[in-house]
Amino acid sequence: MREIYAGMPWWVKWIAVPVIAIFVFGGLIASVVGFVISLLFKALVFVMLVGGLIFVVRKFTSSSSSRGDW
Repeated sequence: MREIYAGMPWWVKWIAVPVIAIFVFGGLIASVVGFVISLLFKALVFVMLVGGLIFVVRKFTSSSSSRGDW
């Protein structure tokens, strides 16, 4: 198989084979990339929400404890 592939012209190796691979596995590649991007987006939203919650809790606890000092 390697000898057959080595005897092919450059355009078969670098253009035709990748195009065929994308055509055959394109749906799988797209779904995996979409899943990874969706997961990263959800992780970013989670981090933002937790950060906002921590900010709000610290703001209210510091303001309530400073009121208690009066």
